[in-house]
Amino acid sequence: MTLTLGVDFGTTNTVIALADADGPARLARFDGPAGELFAVRSALSFFAPPERPQARTIEAGPWAIEAYMEDPGETRFIQSFKSFAAQESFSETQVLGKRYRFEDLLSTFLLKVREHGGAQLADLPKRVIVGRPVTFVGASADPELAMRRYEEAFRRLGFEEVLYAFEPVGAAFFFARELDNDATVLVGDFGGGTSDFSVIRFEREAGQVRAVPLGRAGVGVAGDAFDYRIIDNLVSPQLGKGSSYTSFGKVLPVPNRYYSAFARWDQLALMRQSREMREIRQLAKDAVEPEKFERMVEMLDENHGYLLYRSVSRLKEALSSAKSAEFRFEAGSISIVRDVARAEFEGWIAPELALIENAVDAALADAGLNLEGVDRVFLTGGSSLVPAVREIFHRRFPAGRIASGAELESIASGLALMGREDDLSRWTLRAS
Repeated sequence: MTLTLGVDFGTTNTVIALADADGPARLARFDGPAGELFAVRSALSFFAPPERPQARTIEAGPWAIEAYMEDPGETRFIQSFKSFAAQESFSETQVLGKRYRFEDLLSTFLLKVREHGGAQLADLPKRVIVGRPVTFVGASADPELAMRRYEEAFRRLGFEEVLYAFEPVGAAFFFARELDNDATVLVGDFGGGTSDFSVIRFEREAGQVRAVPLGRAGVGVAGDAFDYRIIDNLVSPQLGKGSSYTSFGKVLPVPNRYYSAFARWDQLALMRQSREMREIRQLAKDAVEPEKFERMVEMLDENHGYLLYRSVSRLKEALSSAKSAEFRFEAGSISIVRDVARAEFEGWIAPELALIENAVDAALADAGLNLEGVDRVFLTGGSSLVPAVREIFHRRFPAGRIASGAELESIASGLALMGREDDLSRWTLRAS
C-alpha cells in the first residue's frame, strides 16, 4: 500500500494526514472561511429555512461555525459530540425533526470534511487508521461500543479496512522522527475530552526504527473539564446556580443538575429540547432572583453556547502565558466580565489535575518503569499548554528530557506514518 491515511477525530478538532512510502506525512489542508487550515473544528450545524422547513442545510467544521454565527437562533449547532461516542445512554438526538445516532453525526461530519477537502481527499486508500483515546469520556464508557460506532461511520465513506490505534501511540510515532538514539519515551496527549499516556521503547536496527509498546493509561478529563470549572465558577452563578425559588410557600434551593450540561459542550447543545429546559422556564417565574434565570433561558434559547466556548478558550489561552487575565462573555443581553488569576484557575481544576497525575503514574507502573527509566517525554495536545499540566511533568523529570509541540498535527501524522509498519497488528485494534 503506497498511500497511508491517518485520521485524528478529536473532541475539539479533527486532523487528516497522508503518507507515501517514504518521507514525512502531509496534512490535508482546507480553504476555510478565514483562510487555509488543517485542523477542522469537530462541529456540525443544521439549518432549515422557516419558509421551507423540509429543506436542510448541513455544514461541518469552520463552515458550521460560520453558518451558526450568521443565524444562531435558527441554526442547531453541535460540537464536541465525540464525548458521547462510548455512552450507551446516548442512542439518538432529534435535529430539525430527523433522528441522528452517533454514527450518523460522525459520518455526516466526515462526509462534509471530505467534500471540503476536494481533490486531495477524493481518491483515498481503502484502509484508514483512526485514533482512539486510551480511556473514553464518561463514567460508564464502553470502548467497544464507540469503536463499533466509528466502524459504521467510516465504512460509509467507502473504507474497507478500519484500524484503530491509541492516540498517544500515534503521537509517539510522530515524535520518533526526532530521536537520534534508542530511547524509552513517555507520551502525554491532552485533548478536549481525555488525557492519555503511552510508554514506548524506540530502537534502531539496521537503519530502521523498531518500536515496542510498554505501557499505557488514560483518564476521561482534559480541556473540556477545565472549561466546565471556569463556567461553574464564573458563569453558572450568574445564571441562577446557588440561588433559590419558591414553591407552595417554601423557599427551596435551585437543583444543581440544571448546570451539569455545562460540563460537556455536546450536552449543552441538546438541552434546548430537554425536560430540564421546560423546568428552567418555570423557575424563571418562581425564582427569588428571576433575572438570573432569564439569562439562563436566553443562553439556551439563543444558542449562545459557542460564544461562551470562545470566551472560555480565550481565558485559558491567556492564562497559559500570563499570571492573570480578563474573562469576558457578552452575548445578547448577557454580560459577565471578571479578572481571573492563574492561581485561582489552578485551584478550580485541582481535582482534574490530580486525576491526570494519577494516570501518568499508572502508565509508568503499567510499563514497569520508575522515573529514571524514561529517557524522553513528549507532550502534545492543546491542554498540554496549561502551565499546571506541564508542571506535573517538570516535578518528575529534568527539563532537558521534556519536549512538546505539534499540538494539533502529531497524532494524525503519526497514524499515517504508522501505516508503513510491516506488522500493524502490534499497534492497531479492530472493532469487535
